[in-house]
Amino acid sequence: MKLRLFFFVLFLSLIGFCKAQDATVVLDTTMFDVNYQTINLSGTNGWIFKEGNDTDWARKDISTVDWKKFNPTQLTIENADKNGRVEGWFRIRFRLDSSFQNQPVGIAMGRWAATDVYIDGTHIISSGNTGLNGKPYEENRTNYPLPKVVDLVPGINYTLALHLVDYGSPLKPSLLKTGIANSSFGSLVVISGREAAVKSIKFQKEFSMYWSIWISVSAVLTIVFWFLYFQNRTNKELLLIAIATSFFSIGLFCDAHLAAGEELTFAATSGIFYLKGPFYSLSQATAFILLAYIFNRRIPFPLLLLIIVFTLLAATNDFIFATKLGVPLGISFVLICLYFIIPSWKNLKGAQWAIVGGVLLSAIWSVLWAYNSAKYQPVFPFPFAYLYLTGLFLSLPLSQMVYVAMRFNEILLEVRENAQQVVQLSEEKKEQALNQQAILKVQVNERTAELSESLENLKATQSQLIQSEKMASLGELTAGIAHEIQNPLNFVNNFSEVNDELLDELKEAIANNDQEEIEAIYNDLKENESKIKHHGQRAEGIVKGMLQHSRTSQGEKEPTDINALADEYLRLAYHGMRAKDKFFNADFKTNFDNSLPKLNIVPQDIGRVLLNLINNAFYVVDKRSKEQIEGYKPEVQVRTSKVDGSVQISVKDNGSGIPAEIKDKIFQPFFTTKPTGSGTGLGLSLSYDIVKAHGGEIKVNSKDGEGSKFAINIPIS
Repeated sequence: MKLRLFFFVLFLSLIGFCKAQDATVVLDTTMFDVNYQTINLSGTNGWIFKEGNDTDWARKDISTVDWKKFNPTQLTIENADKNGRVEGWFRIRFRLDSSFQNQPVGIAMGRWAATDVYIDGTHIISSGNTGLNGKPYEENRTNYPLPKVVDLVPGINYTLALHLVDYGSPLKPSLLKTGIANSSFGSLVVISGREAAVKSIKFQKEFSMYWSIWISVSAVLTIVFWFLYFQNRTNKELLLIAIATSFFSIGLFCDAHLAAGEELTFAATSGIFYLKGPFYSLSQATAFILLAYIFNRRIPFPLLLLIIVFTLLAATNDFIFATKLGVPLGISFVLICLYFIIPSWKNLKGAQWAIVGGVLLSAIWSVLWAYNSAKYQPVFPFPFAYLYLTGLFLSLPLSQMVYVAMRFNEILLEVRENAQQVVQLSEEKKEQALNQQAILKVQVNERTAELSESLENLKATQSQLIQSEKMASLGELTAGIAHEIQNPLNFVNNFSEVNDELLDELKEAIANNDQEEIEAIYNDLKENESKIKHHGQRAEGIVKGMLQHSRTSQGEKEPTDINALADEYLRLAYHGMRAKDKFFNADFKTNFDNSLPKLNIVPQDIGRVLLNLINNAFYVVDKRSKEQIEGYKPEVQVRTSKVDGSVQISVKDNGSGIPAEIKDKIFQPFFTTKPTGSGTGLGLSLSYDIVKAHGGEIKVNSKDGEGSKFAINIPIS
């Protein structure tokens, strides 16, 4: 009797075990996450697991007696082999209830682990590559995947099989790749609803917008703080604020890359993840020093040691402690701040309140953030999370900005008070001081009026000189253009005359009804018309170039072929010299790099620079050739090349060179070596300013008696 009872109980246990193995999970729409309309299926009870790989395990009707109850969230590095590889199959039976009626259902996969999903033996979706179809393993880099829509009918039981391959993290072998930053496999398999894709895209757009705002504000404030410090280098507060904000901005930049969903490699993502911690911790440590400086408090050695330990722990919290120390470190941050604030509480005034408020808010946000990271629960639901994160990321930088503004105002008030005290101490001489002040005021007004008038005259004179230089340049261009434009006009005239003759011949051929001759004359006419149009367009291009050069530059940059620009102005300069002096003769050579990209420049401005340099080169070689030196042949070379991320345009001549004593003066306004009336002395000065305005530089290399080489470097980007 006892033996029968034993077997009966054993039989019932086996039945219960088998049923447990095949327990069906019922899903309803109330399980959807309100923000994303998704159900994270990975953490649901009902999963079974078996290590290894067999594609037959995807079938619906296999025996799962030797499978164990195990859901994906329980997977750790302990399940890996000696090579750090984890491979196995998960299965779960599920059913959609009637709330899914007319509700499209999608499946999406989490990041890093390579997975294949099957429903009732049919392959549905893959993320990365597990080795399916003989392809090599590839991690899944997609951070925000769009769901794959599947046709599931409510009320029917389905078997979902999941083939998973993952590896240990190379930067932290104690975790799998999917377990980086102490996260889990909770979002490995996600069931999504009708609006999941729309919500996911909306979330990505909103998050990208907010990250852009946070980084932009932090970066701008960092630049402002450094600018203020360089203007006031004796102010240690500004230096500490600039350093703290710089560290924080770099950490925020790292965080933004992690949140952006970029398809970076696992190694790159891990490196950025573990890099942000040291920058955040250095920012906090600098904040401690800033508090001590603002409140004029010395940092005792035990506290200094505590700050160092805090900084090291905070810097390695993600890497070594898997964020477990987040809450204690956040509380420690608050306590250290209070150590500096509480003793000075009664004496707090003005700008100090701003920095105290910012530090305390930042500390509170940090504790809440650490709690959020430890519990994987949002402290605030969306969209309130954006306000929370804005407070977390911007409370300290903005409070520092307010502090700086208020502190400068306090300094101004202190200066005013000191000035009033000085006035009070010299009360007995007040009348005399007032009289002197009145006299000085009149003198200052007179001098100011004189200076204003002189300044206006100087501006007017400067504008006239610049216009004179431009008109001189235009005159030289005009002469060159006259020679250049003559060539296409000759072609236009010649082909027009030929067409007149052909029309007469065409008339005669039509009269003779000679179809072969008519067709030949027609083809000749069409070809001549094409040539007339071509040379007319050449002339039009030359005229447009002249008009562009003559009009005032609006500073509008456009992609420009620098080789074509240099060649055009070289020939215009040459013809301009020939027009001015019919006895002028010089060789010119070009050596252009045809692989150069187009530069984003103001073409007429850079054209003026080239025209100026080439005209100067022709001038010096012509001047030397008139000395009748035996064997001397005047020559100008124009060359383009790519040098260290820049395009270099060089103009080289074999003239007499520039004496060493005046080489440093050639870019000064109004300095010229030409005879009186031959130049304004503004050409090289304006050229220098134009190149600088394009972010480039202009250099000269010359030896007396051996010629000169002017090199313009303009950045490609």
